Amino acid sequence: MADIVALGEVLIDFTCESTDDAGYPMLKAHPGGAPANFLAAAAKLGVKAAFIGKVGNDAFGRLLLKTLASKDIDTSGIIVTDDAFTTLAFVTLDEKGDREFSFARKPGADSMLIPSEVSVELIKNAKVLHMGSLLMTTKEGTDSTLFACKAAKESGVIVSYDPNYRPPLWKSQDEAKKMMILGAQQADMMKISEEEAEFMFGVKRNEAAKKLLEILPNLKLVMVTLGGDGAIIASGKHEVRITAPSVKPVDTTGAGDICGGSLAAGLLTMKAFDAKKFAKGELELTEDMLKEAGSYAVWAASMSTLKHGGMDSVPDRKDYTK
Repeated sequence: MADIVALGEVLIDFTCESTDDAGYPMLKAHPGGAPANFLAAAAKLGVKAAFIGKVGNDAFGRLLLKTLASKDIDTSGIIVTDDAFTTLAFVTLDEKGDREFSFARKPGADSMLIPSEVSVELIKNAKVLHMGSLLMTTKEGTDSTLFACKAAKESGVIVSYDPNYRPPLWKSQDEAKKMMILGAQQADMMKISEEEAEFMFGVKRNEAAKKLLEILPNLKLVMVTLGGDGAIIASGKHEVRITAPSVKPVDTTGAGDICGGSLAAGLLTMKAFDAKKFAKGELELTEDMLKEAGSYAVWAASMSTLKHGGMDSVPDRKDYTK
């Protein structure tokens, strides 16, 4: 069975790699979706991974199933439906590699997952359940997310969360904030950008990690990502600042997901880390543990920006230099 199970969207990112003479983007398809990118990073570290979600019975859905399997991700929890098309995301980039998203998802197959389609068996035998907020843009997805969290908590499984704010997918900022906070309230560990921390909770960069641990009583570990400035990671009494390597990004798609997946897998592969004790709040993470897992996660995220795409941009650990 899998050590990490992710719930949510797996989709195709069409990324702009150039423009034609009229300024229209020339797009290339890449497999993506935040939870899938997260798992690809975890699997790269040798952690057993599985995905729970839904794709369309179409060419892109079948391609995604093959891609996940090729990256050692168990696809037995993925439902294939004839009722909706696999979600497509169109990503255009500015000169810094930062993204603007447009989605073909009205609805997309991923957003139609219902609780009865969620594999409780996969969740209860895992050590970590990871989720984002995008599944919660629909009632079906919200019900499925909360159902999965309940199953995880009943089985002593760590709930990991990344809000992954995508404004075009929400009806309003108020709804997005409400549902993203609901997701955060379920989490034992969370990776969040400084922009999301300010949007959701009104906390600023330097105080964000400490404040989030105070605001969210279930939260035991938080990483606040700072883009090119690295990250702040905190747990219990310890807070560590991680510096990012200097890079020139070509595409930041999936970088945060790869950071989160590398962090979770890095902790699970530590001999001193006990997932059951962590989920119960009985494990004190040391400063050295935070530094070790956090430093690799930030490095992996930084290196991923040198290539296009999400899943396909996860770097190899053998290339890691501290």
